[in-house]
Amino acid sequence: MRNKRYNAHFTIWAVYRRMPLWECAGAVFSRALSQIAERLKAYVTDVKNVIIWGNHSSTQYLDVNHATVTTPNGERPIKELDTDDHWLKNEFINTVQQCGAAIIKARKASSALSAASAACDHMRDWVLGTPKGTWVSMGVYSDGSYGIPKDIIYSFPVKCQKGKWSNVKGLKIDDFSRAKMDATAKDFIDEKEVAHSCLN
Repeated sequence: MRNKRYNAHFTIWAVYRRMPLWECAGAVFSRALSQIAERLKAYVTDVKNVIIWGNHSSTQYLDVNHATVTTPNGERPIKELDTDDHWLKNEFINTVQQCGAAIIKARKASSALSAASAACDHMRDWVLGTPKGTWVSMGVYSDGSYGIPKDIIYSFPVKCQKGKWSNVKGLKIDDFSRAKMDATAKDFIDEKEVAHSCLN
């Protein structure tokens, strides 16, 4: 209950300020790109359009269905280069989810620098814009896109231009992704209910 109340205070702040929460989503996004790059022996800058859906919690969903890697032979879908579906749906997601804890364990200190670096990356993307054909993941106010309930802060794929962000529209969502996206959305609904209970 303590963790839910702690998260609820962020929910209260987010709902009433209605500002993007890039820091947490950004840290996970950066870690996801690093894991893919390491596995495919590519540069992080060559990996694009990995999506972080949902909450900054154990239910967050890392989606590579639309992601690509630039190779000497041009852009290739990640799922074409790595056909190990079990790794992509299990070990990859689990490793990125636990990356912050792993940093703390290895350094015996906070992983705040990782989050700070991600916040800088996201401020750069937000202010200077994302390259054409490229998106990033940001925790933003849901407008109901992809069947996600309105009025919650949820990590979506977004494009940035001239200091403004917009959701990437029309991406195909498979059954596995749908279940994962709904599960992490439920986290927010539960937290929102706790937040409302704190206000009463």
